[in-house]
Amino acid sequence: MVPGARGFRDRHQELLQLKAAVFGLSAQTTEYQLEMAGRLHLPFEILSDAEFKLCAALRLPTFEVDGMRLLKRLTLIVRGGQIEHVLYPVFPPNESADQVLRWLRSNSVPN
Repeated sequence: MVPGARGFRDRHQELLQLKAAVFGLSAQTTEYQLEMAGRLHLPFEILSDAEFKLCAALRLPTFEVDGMRLLKRLTLIVRGGQIEHVLYPVFPPNESADQVLRWLRSNSVPN
């Protein structure tokens, strides 16, 4: 059950039409990410930050559960190598892709 990932999977073609590249980010191991991406049939890559280097550099929010440190759900919209917008907190997670689509449509870049 990864509602955010499923939403981005299900809306992936619409995101591509808006020239958006989608990447997931996770603190889990690459092996876990590959299994999850295959199980959920994700059409985008999941990037690993198992050492929390990106998390530390961007001061991304984390939490702990069962002795594991995990990233809180958030969405970064990056254009031209710059973070242009942050959607946080992501709630409800199953609506995250729709929120991103609305934001992209309202803040489109001219061709």
